[in-house]
Amino acid sequence: MTSPDRVAPYQSYVYAYPHKTAYRKLDDRPPLSTLWAAEPKDALSLYLHIPFCEIRCGFCNLFTRIGAPDGLTTAYLDALDRQATAVRAALGEEAPVRFATAAFGGGTPTFLTAAELERLCDIAEHRMGADLRAVPLSVEASPATATADRLTVLAERGTTRLSLGVQSFDDTEARAAVRPQRRADVEAALGRVRDARIPVLNIDLIYGIDGQTEETWLRSLAAALAWRPEELYLYPLYIRPLTGLGRRADGPDQAWDEQRLRLYRTGRDHLLAHGYEQQSMRMFRRADAPPQGADDYACQTDGMIGLGCGARSYTARLHYSFDYAVGMHQIRSIIDDYVSRPATDFAHAEHGRPMNPDEARRRHLLQSLLQAEGLQVADYRARFGGRTPADDFAAELERFADRGWLESGDPHAAVLRLTPEGLAHSDAIGPELFSPAVRAAMAAYERK
Repeated sequence: MTSPDRVAPYQSYVYAYPHKTAYRKLDDRPPLSTLWAAEPKDALSLYLHIPFCEIRCGFCNLFTRIGAPDGLTTAYLDALDRQATAVRAALGEEAPVRFATAAFGGGTPTFLTAAELERLCDIAEHRMGADLRAVPLSVEASPATATADRLTVLAERGTTRLSLGVQSFDDTEARAAVRPQRRADVEAALGRVRDARIPVLNIDLIYGIDGQTEETWLRSLAAALAWRPEELYLYPLYIRPLTGLGRRADGPDQAWDEQRLRLYRTGRDHLLAHGYEQQSMRMFRRADAPPQGADDYACQTDGMIGLGCGARSYTARLHYSFDYAVGMHQIRSIIDDYVSRPATDFAHAEHGRPMNPDEARRRHLLQSLLQAEGLQVADYRARFGGRTPADDFAAELERFADRGWLESGDPHAAVLRLTPEGLAHSDAIGPELFSPAVRAAMAAYERK
């Protein structure tokens, strides 16, 4: 069954819930030692954020700035070192602290020099106690910064996955997305990544770019597949406020929605026909790719330690970070504030969102349901005192079933799994599961 009312398929990419626009200043500035006192610490995730890029793509609303004046990357790593020291002390010594996964993101972590990347790894290992050679370590890079010396450092320090933001192999499309690059340079970067022998190469591609056709989209896919990447992420283009392309946004565009859906289905079917398995709306993995562990998927549980001024951390009762912005002037101010902070400032949470049981259930449901393997109801029951998704979200699940988005159509099934059409509409399903309180906070957020 399908709903007679059209549902816009591209509403919001839900990569974390609640979104940082729902965070607010925490007047009580709770000590991290109190927040983490009762938390399990034997399988934590570690994320280090580097908020620098050589350029800022027209579609990007990530927390990053273009370039870094002399001395700023050193000052940033100094602050990251102070923060790591304070956070590790707050975790305490009463219970074993172990990191099960690690990731460097941004921005572009490989904006740092090879020597600075060595220092970044040292902070993760010597300050936080993460054994980078023993856990999955994912690092994001751009073609321009994926140089041989940087990749050598990352490979030697234990990187198991390198994600390269290509977006398009078509130079004209790259310029239309305000990402000026030459295909020859992209191909050279991919060659260097393969030479570094990092086990998993991921290539990011974007569909829905102005002027893109099914023919040019398939050419980009073919160019990517020539490198036999272990993973591919296919992202729909979004035009967001305060981004380069956002200045040209005109509001909802049904024709563009239809174009993106058409290109999504073309890309999905092409990858499935070439030996890839779909993990989510965006993620495809080669069937014979080495496993990467728990960092493959959105984390439904808690226990995330984020370091850096754009990183977020998760405990069971509070998600927290630093202030958030998209505009370049405000981002620069937040970074300048971060690098000037004394170590004592990093022992407290300053911006965040308290998590009550309802929000925790929503988070678990949406981040499980948006994976191709779906949600195991037994896991939900075990985590939430015997309750089921049908107990908590009957109206939403019935609506998804009516639209043909749930595989069985039975909200009481042992596994809740999206149909192919449901996966295609992941960016509509996620926002429908936001709580009224989170929706209100996001709507009240003052863009900056």
